Amino acid sequence: QMLGGGKMKGDAVSGGSRNISPMVSFLLGAAVATVCVLFFMSASPGRSLVDVAAWSHNNGTAAQHHHLRSVADDLDAARNLTVVAAPAPAPAASPYGDLEEVLARAATADRTVIMTQINAAWTKPGSLLDLFFESFRTGEGGVARLLDHLVIVTMDPAAYAGCQLVHPHCYFLRTTGVDYRGEKFFMSKDYLEMMWGRNKFQQTILQLGYNFLFTDVDVMWFRDPFKHISMGADIAISSDVFMGDPYSLGNFPNGGFLFVRSCNKTIEFYRHWQAGRYRFFGKHEQDVFNLIKHEMTDRLGVAIQFLDTTYISGFCQLSRDLNKICTLHANCCVGLGAKLHDLRNVLDVWRNYTAAPVPDKRAGKFQWKVPGICIH
Repeated sequence: QMLGGGKMKGDAVSGGSRNISPMVSFLLGAAVATVCVLFFMSASPGRSLVDVAAWSHNNGTAAQHHHLRSVADDLDAARNLTVVAAPAPAPAASPYGDLEEVLARAATADRTVIMTQINAAWTKPGSLLDLFFESFRTGEGGVARLLDHLVIVTMDPAAYAGCQLVHPHCYFLRTTGVDYRGEKFFMSKDYLEMMWGRNKFQQTILQLGYNFLFTDVDVMWFRDPFKHISMGADIAISSDVFMGDPYSLGNFPNGGFLFVRSCNKTIEFYRHWQAGRYRFFGKHEQDVFNLIKHEMTDRLGVAIQFLDTTYISGFCQLSRDLNKICTLHANCCVGLGAKLHDLRNVLDVWRNYTAAPVPDKRAGKFQWKVPGICIH
């Protein structure tokens, strides 16, 4: 029986093998068909879905077939589509307009610019701007080349238009609340606004990383003044009254000729200087400088040089040595007419001096015409 039972078991296994063989055949056939489909899809990817639809058309509808063909067409179109990159966003507009461009054009290699500030009253023919330019042109020692580094800051559209006719580096400082076209009388409300606005603008120049030498337009330039500015000075300022020691805080400053190096100390100095406008209400910026100079040198360690009036001179304390003088400022002089009168006489003397033989120059034969309206 055991043998019989073994035989029956073997028969059952043989019968199972016969039953499985058709299944294996079916699976092998399906696999071969799938491989064929995949082969055709890889050979023609754009039409793969259509080919699948054709292969299974007996089980699909015409609508399904049409849908699959549309999808295939869309895929082809997508593959041929040229992707265009989105344009880069435009850079944000500078709050200073074209100031940075003007500064970059005018600056020296060490990022220093010379600046002056004018309104329409000073740009008329024969007015201060003409005298200012003439002093450079008749100056000695190549001082005229410094005009390449001069930025003229204009306070109204007429001044800006006039500047562009005569100079390549002009900037229009847009302001509100004050009409800057006419003459501003000393210590008037508009005058104070103009002076403090100028001071704030100077701070902006420092924050942009530029050193500057600011000069009033009523300063005549005869020789290069930079040689008299110490490399150790953070701030170098002209003097109404020079006491003999350039680092003595007892000297009386004049902000009409002012050199400042851009650094953290000087930027902080300007912040305190601006705050002094409200701390010492009604004072102009030059008076406030005088009031805070001791405090700021102690607190910030700012090195201030007061420029010797032998070289950087003015009507307040006049240098009479034409062989040494570099600049001459019509300070201690109120009114555009008075400044023009005396500066024209100054330029007359200077032209005669530069035309004279060297021995006559050295002999000191030339002196300013004094007294004038302001010069004495």
